[in-house]
Amino acid sequence: MSIAAQRADERDVTFMRRALTLAKKGWGQTAPNPMVGAVVVKDDVVVGEGYHTRYGAAHAEVDALRAAGDRARGATVYVSLEPCAHFGKTPPCVDALIAAGVARVVAATRDPSPPASGGAERLRAAGINVAFDVEAAAARELNAPFFHAVVSDRPWVSVKLALSIDGAIADASRGPAWLTGKKARREVHKLRAGTDAIAVGLGTVRADNPELTVRDAPPPRVAPARVVFTRRGQLPITSAVARTASDVPTIVVAESVDLQHARRLLALGVEVVAATSLEEALRALRQRGIRSLLVEGGAGITGALLGANLVDRLIIFQAPVLLGAGALPGFESAPTMAAPGARRYPIVRRTELDDDLMTVYALHSI
Repeated sequence: MSIAAQRADERDVTFMRRALTLAKKGWGQTAPNPMVGAVVVKDDVVVGEGYHTRYGAAHAEVDALRAAGDRARGATVYVSLEPCAHFGKTPPCVDALIAAGVARVVAATRDPSPPASGGAERLRAAGINVAFDVEAAAARELNAPFFHAVVSDRPWVSVKLALSIDGAIADASRGPAWLTGKKARREVHKLRAGTDAIAVGLGTVRADNPELTVRDAPPPRVAPARVVFTRRGQLPITSAVARTASDVPTIVVAESVDLQHARRLLALGVEVVAATSLEEALRALRQRGIRSLLVEGGAGITGALLGANLVDRLIIFQAPVLLGAGALPGFESAPTMAAPGARRYPIVRRTELDDDLMTVYALHSI
């Protein structure tokens, strides 16, 4: 590769990373659409930027072209997803790009959605140079539930655990207590804001009585539903999630249902879903519009999901504390693996949050 070509590639990467940074500003606001960012560049100078701010609002390319105005003619547009070629909530982005007279479009990755795809071909037919696969992995990771929904009948599942150094989620007393600090807990609320539903097992409800709402982050456009996995549907009617089910959608998923107790839950606004397996349960959630599911423990549901190979991302918040003998291991119900053959999971992200460490592991590819 020539030096000039290498520098061009470096410029493409730099501007695409900026587009991805802009895309993240739509966190919690764009679903079921993806988060998308766009940058208009002319003579190596950014002349316009934009991102998809909210579901139903202008797409990133249109937002960036408006900012660029006449300077968009002959420019290169960097966009984190292939421009759409269909009429949805807004007109096709390819029409706006063609009308603006841009010379080149660099897209991180193709749009996997059949109704929206085909933008590249439309642009090329109009004489616009189109390139793909710049920061493609990062672009797909950002919108993993969107890409996953095209090929799967279940939600994209992320399991989050807060662990001690010795891998425990609770001390010997089993009493509720924070392991991680405020910054890590704020990050969890941000994760909640970017998901369609938050799930726990019945044991977590009984031990912690969580609200499972977004409180310490910008509120999402649509509040995530709450899901409780339980064998017999015995969610306590006095629990926080049951008492507030009329305000926030709440679903109990059970293998078998006690009809009398189910009627009490239904009167509170709780939806009760019968499913004989986790696979069936996840399919039922997907049918209800849930494309991303954040599972916040505990050890039982974590082990069951891992055992069924239904975890896409494992998010570990590790606190610098030791809980010692008698503590509850976070993975005590996970499948047994022999050390020599144990799989090494790729690390997607690793971030220090004060003295806590957040690590995201990829169990499945996108």
